[in-house]
Amino acid sequence: MKLRSLLFVPGDRPERFPKAVATGADALILDLEDAVAPDRKPEARAAVRAWIEAPRDDGPAIFVRINPIDSDEVAADLEALAGLALDGVVLPKAEGASSVATLTDRLPGDYAILPVASETAAAVFQLGTFGSVAGRLAGITWGAEDLPAAIGATSAREEDGSYTDPYRVVRALTLFGAHAAGVPAIETVYPDFRNLDGLAAYAARGRRDGFTGMLAIHPTQVAVINQAFTPSEAELAHARAVIAAFEANPGAGALQLDGKMIDAPHLKSARRLLALVG
Repeated sequence: MKLRSLLFVPGDRPERFPKAVATGADALILDLEDAVAPDRKPEARAAVRAWIEAPRDDGPAIFVRINPIDSDEVAADLEALAGLALDGVVLPKAEGASSVATLTDRLPGDYAILPVASETAAAVFQLGTFGSVAGRLAGITWGAEDLPAAIGATSAREEDGSYTDPYRVVRALTLFGAHAAGVPAIETVYPDFRNLDGLAAYAARGRRDGFTGMLAIHPTQVAVINQAFTPSEAELAHARAVIAAFEANPGAGALQLDGKMIDAPHLKSARRLLALVG
């Protein structure tokens, strides 16, 4: 499943679902949690179920973000998902592998799970535990909005929009936790949806650091994110050249390519890059 861009859509706004499909996002996340007021959640569940059940052409992967596993809303969410042709479930406020295991036991289908893995203080200490449930994961993502509220912080960001030190740590732990589990690391949202230049720089940093995709909150963000997480032709050509050089010199520990030294880490990176594009 290719997951460069994952676009949130409020579950109680079904008129937006077809428009979201047309954005080119790799996945839609139909939201039953934060984007939906409590009194509209029954309406959202019905709208999400009706749309997924309706015939439609092939398109993006479809995820549903349910309410937290310990909430009063989750039982109704899971009942609404029963029997649907769905790709995955986004689990907010996940606290490590145990939350995923609990959801797996309750899910009415063999759906992949994408935990939002950093929204409570306890969750931060569980970011290295996901390997035991990796077979059920679509990836791991994080959030920088709920955690400050959970611990009484005034913000996760500096005045220039960059993360403060505690949230840089959480981002890094999420990144390493995902790679330790062998699943995609999904960068969190960029809230300033009108600032596409800022988004492009943010997404580029995410890919540079090892994230393979990113959450989106507005349709205009999708194309920017897709471009950022799609390797360029120059990158692909270089990766193929690295692999070809080692195939032509089996047993070599290090080689020269274009006047620079390459060794085993370069070969591993080249193979990973080509695997991302199939």
